[in-house]
Amino acid sequence: MTDIVSGWAERIRAAAAEGRPLQLYGGGTKSFYGRSCEGEPFDVSGHRGVVSYEPTELVVTVRGGTPLAELEALLATRQQFLAFEPPAFGPNATVGGCVAAGLSGPRRAAAGALRDFVLGVKLLDGRGDVLSFGGQVMKNVAGYDVSRVIAGSMGTLGVLLEVSLKVLPQPTAEASLRFECDEASAIDRLNDWGGQPLPISASAWADGVLTLRLSGAEAAVSAARARLGGETLAADEAAAFWTSVREHTAPWFARAPLWRLSLPSSAAPLRLAGKQFIEWGGALRWLQTDQPAAAVRERVAQLGGTATLFAGGDRSGDVFHPLPEALMRIQQRLKAAFDPAGIFNPGRIYQGL
Repeated sequence: MTDIVSGWAERIRAAAAEGRPLQLYGGGTKSFYGRSCEGEPFDVSGHRGVVSYEPTELVVTVRGGTPLAELEALLATRQQFLAFEPPAFGPNATVGGCVAAGLSGPRRAAAGALRDFVLGVKLLDGRGDVLSFGGQVMKNVAGYDVSRVIAGSMGTLGVLLEVSLKVLPQPTAEASLRFECDEASAIDRLNDWGGQPLPISASAWADGVLTLRLSGAEAAVSAARARLGGETLAADEAAAFWTSVREHTAPWFARAPLWRLSLPSSAAPLRLAGKQFIEWGGALRWLQTDQPAAAVRERVAQLGGTATLFAGGDRSGDVFHPLPEALMRIQQRLKAAFDPAGIFNPGRIYQGL
């Protein structure tokens, strides 16, 4: 155990003994996300650096405070990348913060979610003990996969010390196409194309324009581009567009409240007041609206999905979609197992956790 981790462990034990909550943060780029919570500020960004990187094995292990930009730059030297395209939302984003938030970018529908790339984790629990789960290969878990539970836990289960991530080679070719169509047509097209052998790696629809990204071998991308038609974007314009979608720097995302809606990809149009931005082949729909939370959640539930108040609005109420009682009990037991005194980011996800 390093000096910094030993010091953190002592601080955690003291806080647990006194029942004093701790508000964990790294780069602070995702502090807007989740419910507001109180606690003594606990900066975890100091524990940083690459522990190991095996390009031939497609795995990297880094400390939680490692800047995301540094990790991505390292992977780029070997023509590799984080295929789930985690949003940074600022230059100070850390790898631990990205894992804690559990967010994936435009490539998620094709490559998988962040949690699917988490191979192992090491963390400090609420007793000040160092726990290790998983490893550095895909098939390393028998029973409950705790490593993936940490993804999206918002710092409520412990201090993430290290994480091992699966990485992938960068695609050899990419092209982005644009089509003019309305919301219903975009959803129909995306679901139709999703059932075909097309190298689609991202999609985005807003304001009557559907943008599609193709990634893979040069021959596959060229064949798909010829088959689908549409307007081909210049490479620099396409790169800037997908970065703006990933990082929410596109003008469309500037207004709040902003809802993040998870739905079946084939779900019908929302028919809710406000503006929409559709990703992931129709499965992720961003909604800018001033409608009451109850109205948004009722409509989304009718379509078989869930609704999260992503940015803006009332951060003291239900931000994440309310859980059924059985799932809430599981969450409470996990919290009690990892953080018995309830000191880590209390209430960040749900009240009482």
